[in-house]
Amino acid sequence: MEPDLDDVLEAVGPRLRSLRLERDTTLAQLSETTGISVSTLSRLESGRRRPTLELLLPLARAHQVQLDELVDAPPTGDPRVHAKPFKRHGGATVIPLTRRPGGLQAFKQIVPDGWPGGEVQQKVHEGYDWVYVLSGRIRLVLDDQDFVLREGEVAEFDTRVPHWFGNPGPGPAEMLCLFGPQGERMHVRARSK
Repeated sequence: MEPDLDDVLEAVGPRLRSLRLERDTTLAQLSETTGISVSTLSRLESGRRRPTLELLLPLARAHQVQLDELVDAPPTGDPRVHAKPFKRHGGATVIPLTRRPGGLQAFKQIVPDGWPGGEVQQKVHEGYDWVYVLSGRIRLVLDDQDFVLREGEVAEFDTRVPHWFGNPGPGPAEMLCLFGPQGERMHVRARSK
């Protein structure tokens, strides 16, 4: 049975919020990119404003997703994922490998030498992270432990433990990452000991 129009429209807000958080974008940054006011964006995400084509088109462009992904259009039968890469803070390129926001998400990340720059700042959030290094090296600081993951190595850990990722170089590194619904929540800085 097909969902009714109201159900489809109600699901748009959580999808928009998930996409924005996935890309570490603030409402203010998204407003600047799309020309849509922060209050309108907030009302869209919370379901207090009904989405229109005039609002969804610039949001799909800003998030680099197909419009049908925002409104959960019925499947076309094509199982291929046509998501476009996007840039994240520090110069990381993120390539979505799954179609829908929410649920289990898979990404390929390509990070430049020295990413993300600055000092180690451990963060915590609900959920678990799973990371597989395809090439290069990834430094993982997990509470008071410090690891360097090399090509072919995997790390999985509870993200309530303070953690930080970086690329110690030399050269770029590529990794596959899996995040569950809990891992999509915004990161908060871990308390200092």
